[in-house]
Amino acid sequence: MAPPVRYCIPGERLCNLEEASPGSGTYTRHGYIFSSLAGCMTKSSENGALPVVSVMRETESQLLPDVGTIVTCKVSSINSRFAKVHILYVGSTPLKNSFRGTIRKEDVRATEKDKVEIYKSFHPGDIVLAKVISLGDAQSNYLLTTAENELGVVVAHSESGVQMVPISWCEMQCPKTHTKEFRKVARVQPEFLQT
Repeated sequence: MAPPVRYCIPGERLCNLEEASPGSGTYTRHGYIFSSLAGCMTKSSENGALPVVSVMRETESQLLPDVGTIVTCKVSSINSRFAKVHILYVGSTPLKNSFRGTIRKEDVRATEKDKVEIYKSFHPGDIVLAKVISLGDAQSNYLLTTAENELGVVVAHSESGVQMVPISWCEMQCPKTHTKEFRKVARVQPEFLQT
């Protein structure tokens, strides 16, 4: 049976220096080995020498959206001033936890900002490519923009549930019913297309 996994926090005393030697993620003070990381403690011994005590972090560290990065998000709700989204990917890396974002009316497109209407740009459920323009804090969301040709809606479904096809920079059409709906359509670059 494998020994139980021991989780430790920075500054936690792990053992006496006479019992083991310090490894990565640890430090020594006053004859004891302490953890310098939050993670799992491991003991490994070779050739009968003192075991080496190490602390390893969780292997997958959380990637965070940063200013200027392209993110893939899903629209959760819209109103007359902004669209609320859940950030699902940073670049091409999926996130373990989604982050909340906001696309304000004035950040939808670069020209004619005063004529933008959110309901003609996004619908709940749309998948959108956007760029982070400001980091959020505890109370607010990440601020995002789609004010570039390459940014905007990449996947949208019609009311009949069929994936729509872009027909211009501001319209998508349902291939089943041929109804047209307004969207702020992204001009997807070839390197982002999956075949």
